[in-house]
Amino acid sequence: MIDWSLLLLLILHPALNCVAETQISILGHWSGGFQGQACIPITKELDGWKAHILFSEDVDSLDIWVAVATKISPREYLIQNTQYKTQEHVGDRLCFTFLGHGLGDIVPTASVYVEGMDEPVGLNTTHVPTGPTTPPGPTHALHPVRKNYTDALGKSILFYEAQRSGKLPANNRVPWRGDSALNDCVLGGWYDAGDHVKFGLPMASTTTVLLWSILKFKDGYVQSGQLNNAMDQVKWTLDYFLKGWNPQTKQLVAQVGDGRADHSYWGRPEDMTMPRPCQFINETVNGSDIAAETAAALAAGSIAFKENGDAAYSTQLLTAAESLYSFAKTHRGVFKGSATYYSSRDEKDELCMATLWLYRATHNTQYLHDAYDYVEDLWAWALSWDDKKVACQLILYEETHDDRFSKAVVGFMQAWLDGINYTPCGLAWRDMWGANRYAANSAFVALLSAEAGINPSQYRKWAVEQMNYILGDNKHDGGCYSFQIGYGDKYPLQPHHRAASCPDRPANCSFAQLNAPGPSPHFLIGAIVGGPEYNDNYHDLRSDYILNEVATDYNSGFQGALAAIVHLQITNNFPVTNNKCPCMV
Repeated sequence: MIDWSLLLLLILHPALNCVAETQISILGHWSGGFQGQACIPITKELDGWKAHILFSEDVDSLDIWVAVATKISPREYLIQNTQYKTQEHVGDRLCFTFLGHGLGDIVPTASVYVEGMDEPVGLNTTHVPTGPTTPPGPTHALHPVRKNYTDALGKSILFYEAQRSGKLPANNRVPWRGDSALNDCVLGGWYDAGDHVKFGLPMASTTTVLLWSILKFKDGYVQSGQLNNAMDQVKWTLDYFLKGWNPQTKQLVAQVGDGRADHSYWGRPEDMTMPRPCQFINETVNGSDIAAETAAALAAGSIAFKENGDAAYSTQLLTAAESLYSFAKTHRGVFKGSATYYSSRDEKDELCMATLWLYRATHNTQYLHDAYDYVEDLWAWALSWDDKKVACQLILYEETHDDRFSKAVVGFMQAWLDGINYTPCGLAWRDMWGANRYAANSAFVALLSAEAGINPSQYRKWAVEQMNYILGDNKHDGGCYSFQIGYGDKYPLQPHHRAASCPDRPANCSFAQLNAPGPSPHFLIGAIVGGPEYNDNYHDLRSDYILNEVATDYNSGFQGALAAIVHLQITNNFPVTNNKCPCMV
């Protein structure tokens, strides 16, 4: 049968008679808009590119985050590269996600082509079968797919925007999210995972790691065109921390929401009606772990915003960081109120992080002396929301060049390179809860260590291979499966995430959505899911809260490693890798 919609497009758009087109996937739609993704195989070396998106219905406007969109007509848009992303190489895939805006609940068909890339073809590309045929053989040898780390970086930031609580800003880029939890004792911050509790320790730890990556690999964010978005990303939680700390009463908000009540609710955060109690740290309730980690985030934030020209905000952050660290130092003891979900085993690592970021912000050597009181020589099990020993050791080595600390970092990395189980396709598999998270966090440590001169060649190669596994160098679903939602052609469609699983309002959302078949109605762009089992097995199932869990801390080291890899590309230090199950096209 002739595809009349395609024939109509060819008549309306003669340019299609001269180039090969790629169909666009429409990922979701709602009243007033839709979300699409294009992934174009690159068959010709490009230094600068122009693509045309053709729609079957009128589209009022188009938002794209990694390119520039120009409206030619209501049904045709010109997409051009930005100045930071000009080159595409044979074997790459040029992928981008976009939001279309129009009247009503439209679901257009769409296609895209790149000017001058493909050989001319004609209408005979629409083939009318006459009977059984033998599929043609491959027209070219398979090549490994180059990863688009800048695209993955931008998508990671979008995930955090989907986690925002409170009054959303005017420039909200997640159309299916709205204002929520407006009666919380402190507005703002991030929902922790697929639920809606705001936990202090993982939120602070995640913010610190993200700021570390912004400060160390700023050029990676700039090259990706994401620096402003990254600064907005961390400011959302820094503002929350500022509002949550009262230096006069010496009280810090440690948690908002009740885990048990929250986990008894499956629905949108915008529709929550259950009580959301606040838990506090003060002079009678211990919590130096959360207080110190929050101080670390505030101190790191003060450096980042000073470097980016906001001196007043930087001063505000630093003042809060110093008073909060002083409180944590004199009121010791870990917080027990989140024990069912997040219970810190120790406070020394958080106190160490606070002192080191305060030292970097102030150059006050007393903070450096304090760090020596908290640092441990033990090899960390992993870098995580709970365990920052290796982070303290690495920063102390950077500041002092004391071999005592480099040896500890080398010991940590040696355990990850040689003393850990690997899946058949090569993921360093630490634990079933967040296997991708732990591997990505260690990749971030490896790339930071390499910048400090510690085994740079070995660590860079290993780190990039770990990240490549997460982005598609594996054999799940036939290979090329990305564990980051929205990256590449194949990725999870059923993350364990309440808001993404709910249909458009005002439709009801309940526990029926937890086990509903098919993709989530909304696209949780950028999140990485927990990941595979030790044998590379993985099930994309919303009810699987282990393999398909998403969380803010899952993405932090992952995002930092992406910025570091872009930095390696800029500085011509990108390693030669040897993934066991490379994605081939």
